[in-house]
Formats: sequence, structure tokens, C-alpha cells
Amino acid sequence: MSNTIIASNFNFPNQKSVYKGKVREVYNINDEELVMIATDRLSAFDVVMPKGIPYKGQILNQIATSMMKATEDLVPNWLTATPDPNVAVGHLCEPFKVEMVIRGYMSGHAAREYKSGRRLLCGVELPEGMKENDKFPEPIITPATKAEMGDHDEDISREDILKRGIVSEEDYLVLEDYTRKLFQRGTEIAASRGLILVDTKYEFGKTKEGKIVLIDEIHTPDSSRYFYADGYQERQDKNEPQKQLSKEFVRQWLIANNFQGLEGQTVPEMSDDYIESVSERYIELYENIMGEPFVKADVTDIHSRIEANVLEYLKQ
Repeated sequence: MSNTIIASNFNFPNQKSVYKGKVREVYNINDEELVMIATDRLSAFDVVMPKGIPYKGQILNQIATSMMKATEDLVPNWLTATPDPNVAVGHLCEPFKVEMVIRGYMSGHAAREYKSGRRLLCGVELPEGMKENDKFPEPIITPATKAEMGDHDEDISREDILKRGIVSEEDYLVLEDYTRKLFQRGTEIAASRGLILVDTKYEFGKTKEGKIVLIDEIHTPDSSRYFYADGYQERQDKNEPQKQLSKEFVRQWLIANNFQGLEGQTVPEMSDDYIESVSERYIELYENIMGEPFVKADVTDIHSRIEANVLEYLKQ
């Protein structure tokens, strides 16, 4: 799998520092710009898998940057350029230490909490009598605190965020407003492609000038869950699982192979055939979410390609 990028070690002009997240590597240029490289690393249960997935970084970067452009009339974002299929460049921001998770349907983590008998999620009361994958009367915001490297993100209520001073009330009201607007637009884009945007998360930061902007990724299969709209109600009526587009299929494979990121568990061996099947699934996700064919970038020497494109951009 030499045609993947699972780590980078670039040294760009005026580079101040590098931050390596679960799947992205962020280069600080002169304390002004960030060069964000979407690697082909795959993370599940907050654990990075040992092998990269061909084209995954390109897929996530192209969906995220395209969705940012499709929402910039509603919410300002950090993005200024995309000099390479795996790269986004934007303003240096101070990230808020919360992820704004918004849910339109009782799925995933919310459904697991509900099944265990809980009716309060992040301070939000959940209606009685719901079943998995039912639509909420109104989308609910269930924030999470952003974990430091390796730790799990934790649910938190709006009240606790304000009480602990993680975000000021003035800023938090903006984050909530932006989150609802983005989710509404994302829902409309998904519907135009025969999809339902089930839930997603948004991250925000502040520019040096104090402006709140959308950062990181948006509406990708790693940060969002989608259902196929066709047959949704029929499947609900029959209590059948929904047909979904997200990386949930990877989580389910890991669970079936006795791995959920718990202490003492070992990541199961991923064969080349399985890696290839994951790559094909990500391409299918791209084509459904974007409504267009996926064009594979030249990955003969992916590191040199990225370096050349970023250097050319920085020269300008």
C-alpha cells in the first residue's frame, strides 16, 4: 500500500510547528496560515488503524472543502485555498474546546444511550417511545468536549460548558446558531442527492481578529452519518436496520472482530483485500454525497506531489 500517505515530515518555508491529529497533520506557517494535510489514516473508537486507506485523505478533503464552499454564505469558515487534492489551507485559528454535535435522528451514540434507559443526553431531554433511527421532532445539539490526544471525547451539557467557562455565553449562542444553520443546509444538500443527514459534528475557532469561523471538516462520512432516503420509512416500519453511508461499516467490522478500543484489546489484522474494500466503500460514499464521479489523483509519489503543490502555493 505504498500509494497512501500515513505520515508526513515536510519542512515548509516559515514553518513554526506541526500538529499531528488522528487523521490530519497541520503545519503552522508564520503563525498566520495553517496547511492541513488529510492523510489516509483511518481512526475508529479513537484508535488509529495500522494501515492507510488509499484515497481516503483525498476523499475527505474534497468533500469537506466543497461543503465549506457550499455553506460560506451562511457561516464564515477558515478555508482560503486547496492547492492539492489532500490539502486545505486556511487562517490560523484558536479552536474552541467543544465539538458541536447535532442530531436529527435517534442513531449511533444517542440510540445506545437511549437503549440503556437514559432520557437525558447532554442536558437535552429525549422523548419517550422512540426507537432506533426515528427522527427527532426537532434536531438536538449534544456537545462533546474535545479530547487531548488519545482520550475519548466526552458528552457535556450547554449548562456545564458555560458553568466551567469552556466557552462564553455570547460565543456559545453563536456556535449554536451556526450549528443549526449548517445542519439545515447540509440536510438540504443531502436530500438533493437522495440522502438523509442523520447527525454530524462541527468544530469552530476564532481568528486573530476575534471572528468565529467553521474549521476542520464538514459533512464527511467520518464526521457525519447519512441514510439513504429511499426506503427509509419502510425500513423503520419493519424494524429493519437503515442503509447508511458513514464509516460505521468499519466500526461494525471491528466489533465483529472483538475490538472496540478498550484496554487490552488488539486491533485485528486488516488484509490488503479488506483495505481495498474499505477504499472502494469510501469512493462510493464520495460519489453519493457529492453527486459526481470520484477522480483519483496521481498517487505514484504522493509525498512529492503534496510537497510540490504546497511549495508552489506558498511561493505565491
